[in-house]
Amino acid sequence: MATLGGHGFGAKVATATASANLNRCTGVINLEGGPLDHRDYEAYQELASYVKVASEMPLCDMGQAQKYLNDRISCPKWASIFRQNLEAKSGEAHWMFNVEDLARDMAKRQPDVAIYPHSYGMWPGQALALFASHSRWVHLATNTLAFYNVMPRLQN
Repeated sequence: MATLGGHGFGAKVATATASANLNRCTGVINLEGGPLDHRDYEAYQELASYVKVASEMPLCDMGQAQKYLNDRISCPKWASIFRQNLEAKSGEAHWMFNVEDLARDMAKRQPDVAIYPHSYGMWPGQALALFASHSRWVHLATNTLAFYNVMPRLQN
């Protein structure tokens, strides 16, 4: 038995995993994320544009790759996150994650990383959701019902 938790997109994964494994999970903790549809959020659209930029990066050495990202990703924090996910192999920069598939998914009309479809099910057990009062990813005024539709025993 386990309580599953996640941050951001990981919160959505934790909720879906717990819902699919009711006999193995005791609770769900969502930090700055959860069973939401993020497609229309400015923060999600910004991230999707940065993932697209990263997926279009040509093969080059680490210095050129870092310059490419710095020049095209306007948010210093996101640029840093993308740079941290580069590694040098045979003198060329390579991604440590599958950026092409992520970009392809984020370009879909209903991206898997942005939505929480009804087919993932409900989580009837204990649930806790925490997020900043001025979060760019979770909006109390418009997301409360989305959380309660999936987690009827939600706290906080």
